[in-house]
Amino acid sequence: MDTERRRGGHGRAVRLSALLACGVVVLAGCGAMPVTGDVKPVDASQPGDSQVQVYAVPPREGAAPLEVVDGFLESMTSDDPDFRTTRKYLTAGAARTWQPSGGTTVLAKAPNRNGPTIHDKERRAAETTYTLTGEQVAAVDSQSSYRPLAPTEYSQMLHLVREKAAGGKQEWRIDVVPDGLVLGQSDFKRLYRSVNKYYFAAGRTDEEPALVADPVYVRNRTDPVTRMDTTTQTVRALLAGPSNWLRPVVDSRFPTGTALKSGVTSLAPDDQNVLKVPLNKKAEKAGQGVCRMMAAQVLFTLRDLTSARVGQVELQGGQGPLCSLGADEAEEFSADGGSGTPDSQYFVDDEGHVMRMPGSNKGSGDPEPVTGPFGNGTVAMSAVGVARDEQRAAAVSANQQYLYVSSLVAESEPGAPVVTSEASKAADRLSAPSWDGGGDLWVADRDPDDPRLLRLVDGAGEPQEVSVPGLDGGRIEALRLSADGVRIALRVSKDGHTTLYIGRVERHGAGGSETVSVEDLRQAAPQLAEVTAVSWSGRSRLVVVGKEEGGVQQVRYVQADGSTSASGVLPGVNLVTAVAAADDEQLPLMADTESDGIVKLSPGDNWQTVLKDGSSLVYPG
Repeated sequence: MDTERRRGGHGRAVRLSALLACGVVVLAGCGAMPVTGDVKPVDASQPGDSQVQVYAVPPREGAAPLEVVDGFLESMTSDDPDFRTTRKYLTAGAARTWQPSGGTTVLAKAPNRNGPTIHDKERRAAETTYTLTGEQVAAVDSQSSYRPLAPTEYSQMLHLVREKAAGGKQEWRIDVVPDGLVLGQSDFKRLYRSVNKYYFAAGRTDEEPALVADPVYVRNRTDPVTRMDTTTQTVRALLAGPSNWLRPVVDSRFPTGTALKSGVTSLAPDDQNVLKVPLNKKAEKAGQGVCRMMAAQVLFTLRDLTSARVGQVELQGGQGPLCSLGADEAEEFSADGGSGTPDSQYFVDDEGHVMRMPGSNKGSGDPEPVTGPFGNGTVAMSAVGVARDEQRAAAVSANQQYLYVSSLVAESEPGAPVVTSEASKAADRLSAPSWDGGGDLWVADRDPDDPRLLRLVDGAGEPQEVSVPGLDGGRIEALRLSADGVRIALRVSKDGHTTLYIGRVERHGAGGSETVSVEDLRQAAPQLAEVTAVSWSGRSRLVVVGKEEGGVQQVRYVQADGSTSASGVLPGVNLVTAVAAADDEQLPLMADTESDGIVKLSPGDNWQTVLKDGSSLVYPG
């Protein structure tokens, strides 16, 4: 953890890394362990080092105000049960009312404390005030949902007074404190981890369900407030329902009010890898079909917790088992939005033909023209989007003025364009198209006089304009739909910068009267001043090409909620103009480059050139 705020003060919490690797079992042969001497505070934890553990230390007798403030801030970074020790830095009243679970403020570094700000000597004898400051980069709400922020100034007051303590002495304590935690990024990454809860896309039938990832952050170890382990915290968050941002477009199959049985704080699979989840009586309202869908939500949610190794989930009510579902059976609820996981890649060659690289070779097979007019070159194309079932494709003409749709499985004559842009410049015309999991086709017309986001139901018919109220004067340059069809990634240009936003796709009505809008745009990579390309990579992750202000181009992974990690930065590659990733994260990442042509990055490997010529490479979607 950053230590700038404590220079000149006294750090009151003690950090031990994995209990020095041998403090848990002394008899394991760790040599002679000292049994005397002072316990000394350890300086900064390494960013993201989840093995470092902080032990809260109560305020010492006669502690000065600054020492109380520092001790309180340090103690917040600990695993202190119910923050009991942390509350000892507060007055009795503040200790009762302070809500540490009221959200988390994430700062670039640990908070600085400035003060005292009360300069009158007489008043300072009875009260004093310090101000916590820093650069806020994110916020985590009470639902554990993360939201990145463009760096903003953070300032919050801590007010201290003298209060009678045990033994009758007057001690400095904090009586005005904001709810929630205030953490530097390194401590936040050490204490919390990102997991995906799963809910069903609204409006889909039970015969064609689609699971949607809803990322939240839970404690890496035991939660100080609930005393739940990581698996139990994750299941509890799932049962509590979707985050407010995702709630309008997803449904949970758990009956309203379903929760873990009272007193459950630990969940772990048995020796048969079966995880039994005890639920309250509300869960007993569900029939067998709905119960299996509930179990699927649990199974997909726990896949992110590799330590859990869950092979089967058994949901239990008050009278015994309600239903069970194996990991293999859960595949029927997959969120891929098509039949299986498409692994072929498609691109446009130098003559404007749409080509296919067979997926069995994972990006290294010999390209072949696609079936139909896109492959025989009757009309030269510049960009392509392939439906997830690989039965149809949409392609933009070489001059970017026309969008065509054609079969990929039957020979046919070129049809009339389904969308035409009236812009005078090619760069102001149509974007590359994208298909959602339901089979609808999306494209942006970048005409400065009439910029529009368009959707063609089932890839045909009259284009429908999609409302995007959060653009605020920005223009959509490129778009990618998620496999579940309820989220859209947008590259938006405004004021000389192109940034990345994630929007929620809301559908209202049905059939021919259905209307669609993109709501509540959220900036997904505010640290990047210029975003060049983006693609979905899995159910809740994107691969983004961009650069920070004054920086160099980088390729990195970003979660759908905008959170990132140091491990998300990928090996460098020069002059990337486009990227393509698959729903299956084990398939190679592909990129168009100005210098090396089309390149691929397989898991655990380096970038390799696939084709020297060609552009607009995509996976289905």
